[in-house]
Amino acid sequence: MPKSLFIVVNVDWFFLSHRLPIALSALKEGYQVTIVSTDTGKSKEIQSFGLQFIDLPMSRSSQKVVKEIKVIGFLFSLYRKYKPDIIHHVGLKTILYGTIASKLTRMKGVVNAISGLGIYFSTDNSSSFSNRVIGILRFSHKQKNLFVIFQNEEDKALFLNNGIIKETQAYKIKGSGVDLNDFYYVPEPNTSIIRILFTARMIREKGVFELIEAANSLRNKYCNKIRFILCGGIDDNPQAISEKELTELCDGDYIQWLGYRTDIKELLIDSHIVALPSYYKEGIPKSLIEACAIGRPIVTTDSTGCRDTVVDGYNGFLVPIKNSIAMAEKLAILIENKTLRLQMGNNSRKLAEKEFSIKNVVEKHLEIYNKLLANQIIK
Repeated sequence: MPKSLFIVVNVDWFFLSHRLPIALSALKEGYQVTIVSTDTGKSKEIQSFGLQFIDLPMSRSSQKVVKEIKVIGFLFSLYRKYKPDIIHHVGLKTILYGTIASKLTRMKGVVNAISGLGIYFSTDNSSSFSNRVIGILRFSHKQKNLFVIFQNEEDKALFLNNGIIKETQAYKIKGSGVDLNDFYYVPEPNTSIIRILFTARMIREKGVFELIEAANSLRNKYCNKIRFILCGGIDDNPQAISEKELTELCDGDYIQWLGYRTDIKELLIDSHIVALPSYYKEGIPKSLIEACAIGRPIVTTDSTGCRDTVVDGYNGFLVPIKNSIAMAEKLAILIENKTLRLQMGNNSRKLAEKEFSIKNVVEKHLEIYNKLLANQIIK
C-alpha cells in the first residue's frame, strides 16, 4: 500500500509557486500525494502533474467564527476519512485549523511549515489577539510525531519561547528555494534607464507606500535616469491597497504599477535593482530569493525574513522599517555606482547558490517525511 501525503495549502496558486517541487519529489519517492487547497482555477493544472486535489473551503482573509469552525470540521472529516500517513500544513491559518483537526483525529505524522506569521502577529493586531493565537497553537501542537519547519530564527524563537513546541521538533529551512538552473545569473541590462523592481502583493505592510515615498524623493534628481516598477496583484488581505489608491500614486511612467504578472524571471532580468521595504511578518520572501539567483543587488528592511536574504554591504543594503529616507539613500548609492551594482549582484548569486537552492529544500523535506514515517514504524 503506498504511503500517503496530504499537503494542505491556503490557495492553489501559492502551492504551485512555492511547494510544487516538494510534491513532485515526494511523488517520485513513492508517495501518493494529495493537495488540499482552495481552488481558484488552478486545480486542473495541479492534477496534470499526477497529484490528487481536494478543494478546501477556506478564505485567507475571513475572520467569521462560524466559517472558520466549518473549516476545522471539514479538515476533521477529511483526516478521519482518509487517514493520511503524513499531513503537511503550509501557512499559519492552515496550521491553526489543520493542526487542531489532526490532534482530534490522532493523525500519525504532522509537519507544519511556517511561511511567515503575517497578519496574526502584525503591528496592527493587539497583543491579546496574538496571545489567543499562541494559546491555540500551544494546545494543538501537543502531539506525538509532529515537526515544525521555520524559515527564520525569529519565528522559531517565538514558538520555542512560548512553549508551543520543543527544540527537538524544530527544523529550519531558509525559504521555499529556487531552481538555480531556471533562475540563472544574468548581468544587469545595458540600458540608459535604471529599473528598480518591487514584486509583492499590494499590501501596506509590504512597504508599498514607503517605496513610493522614496521614489518621489528621488524624482527631481533622477527622473530621466530611473524607473520604479511595482509588480503584484490586488489582495484580499485586510491591509490590501485598493486599485484606486495605486493608480493615483503611480503615474505610469516614473512609477509604474504592472498588476499581477507571471513573468517574474523576465522582469528580474530586465531590472537593475530589487527593492522590498517590507515590515510584514515574512518567512523569507521568495521574490528576494529569486532576485539573488538572477544576480541583483537588493535594498530591503532589517526585519523578519527580509534580513535573511541580504548581508548588509555585500549583496545589498538593509534599512530600518518604515523609513523611506533611508531607502532612498541606499537606492541612490546603487543608482550612482554601476560597479557596485554588478559586484553586489554577483554576490547575490553566490548567496543563492550557498543557501537557497530548491534541491536542498526538497532534500530536507523528504528527510523530515521519512523521519515521520520511521517514527510510526518504531511505535
